[in-house]
Amino acid sequence: MKPDPITRLTTELAKLPGIGEKTAQRLAYHILQSKPEYARGLAEALVDVVENVRLCSVCCTLTEQDPCAICSDPRRDLSVICVVETVPDLLAVERSREYRGRYHVLHGALSPLDGIGPDRLRIRELLRRLEGGEPVREVIVATNPDVEGEATALYLTKLLRPMGIRVTRIAQGVPIGGDLEYADQATIARALQGRREM
Repeated sequence: MKPDPITRLTTELAKLPGIGEKTAQRLAYHILQSKPEYARGLAEALVDVVENVRLCSVCCTLTEQDPCAICSDPRRDLSVICVVETVPDLLAVERSREYRGRYHVLHGALSPLDGIGPDRLRIRELLRRLEGGEPVREVIVATNPDVEGEATALYLTKLLRPMGIRVTRIAQGVPIGGDLEYADQATIARALQGRREM
């Protein structure tokens, strides 16, 4: 038997990260109490994202155009790549306005306990970029300063050093256990300025 529409909506909303059953129920009733145009707009936005957003073929960020706006910007420094875990981390670094190179998004960090090994990240794509002739002189590893981020940084360093590329790590300015996504602009700017050799 098919569940009623309110239960179905609540169940689907509860699948979102950070949304529990009570919050999902509140969101469902908010949508129901809003004008029909709001629900249609929300549904259209969801469909638009699913149908039109894809990975950039260069840096693996989420984008509507390929390559993304950053990769296709001729004013960007092609010789420096900042490696981040997630798209929100990329946006956080961009907000600092301190960095003018290009990016590579891993879509996660190494976490053997959660079954996330190198094959589950976009590391192969990064290696292809570096081996494919891009004139890269430095890779900035800007993974989060937590256990998984540090493990990922060390793994990347071991892979990239033999290639003769300078590998740096963002400075500690972002607190241990914190996420780049939630750090303020000044903290990220200071961390980029104080990056160090690994």
